Amino acid sequence: MLVIPAIDLKEGKCVRLRQGRMEDETIFSADPVAVAGRWVEAGARRLHIVDLDGAFAGRPVNAEIIHRIAEAFPELPIQVGGGIRDEDTIQTYLDAGVSYAIIGTKAINAPHFISDICLEFPGHIIVGLDAKEGKVAIDGWSKLSRHDVIDLAQRFEKDGVEAIVYTDIGRDGMLSGVNVEATVKLAQSVNIPVIASGGISSLEDIRALCETGEPGIIGAITGRALYEGTLDLGEAQRLADELGPAAPPAA
Repeated sequence: MLVIPAIDLKEGKCVRLRQGRMEDETIFSADPVAVAGRWVEAGARRLHIVDLDGAFAGRPVNAEIIHRIAEAFPELPIQVGGGIRDEDTIQTYLDAGVSYAIIGTKAINAPHFISDICLEFPGHIIVGLDAKEGKVAIDGWSKLSRHDVIDLAQRFEKDGVEAIVYTDIGRDGMLSGVNVEATVKLAQSVNIPVIASGGISSLEDIRALCETGEPGIIGAITGRALYEGTLDLGEAQRLADELGPAAPPAA
C-alpha cells in the first residue's frame, strides 16, 4: 500500500482544511514546490495535489504551481484534483507531467463525462468520492448530494476509471482516525483500486488499513498528520510495505 502525501493549495500556499471548510485553514508553507521536495526526500512514491481554490471556482487556479511541481520531479507520479471540469484541463495537466486527473463534482453532475474521458485518456482518470454518512458531497464539499458512494463507484468502474479516491469528510483534517470499515466496504464492492483518505493520523491507521487484508486498498492519502508530525512518512511506508501485499507500481 502506498502512503501518499497530500499537498492542498490555496492562494498559492500549502494548507490544510478541517472537514473541507475553506475558512478553517492552517497554512503550512508558502513554498509548495519545496514541500513536494520534502516528501520526495522522505520516500514518497506518489503525490496527491488538490487545487482547493479550483474546486470552488470550477476551474484550475493553482495550475502553475502544480506544473512546477511536476516539472521539478518528473519521475514522481502525481495525481491532481480540484476544478477539473473539461478535457482541455486534463490534457494540459497530463502534458505537464501529471499522471492522474481526479474528477469530483463533474463526475456527479455529468456522469457521461467520465465515460468520455476514460476513452480519451485511458489509465489516467481517477474519480474522487467525498462522502459523509455514505452520501457523496460536491462543489468543494459545500453540498451533500443524494447519491450513494457504492452505487456511484460501481457505475464509474464500468466507465473505466483507474481508481477511486474515497474521502470521509467528517474525518478529513481532524486527525480522528481513518474510516476503515467504510473504506473496506467500498473496496469489496468494486474491482478497481481504492485509495483511502480522511482522518489518517498515526501509524495505527496505516496498520489498521493494512491488517484488513483487503488488496483493493492500494493507497492512503495523509496530510495534516505529516505536517504536524504525528506520522512519519518513511516509517509509515516501511510499515505498509511490511504488513501489506506488494504495492502496485506507482505509475
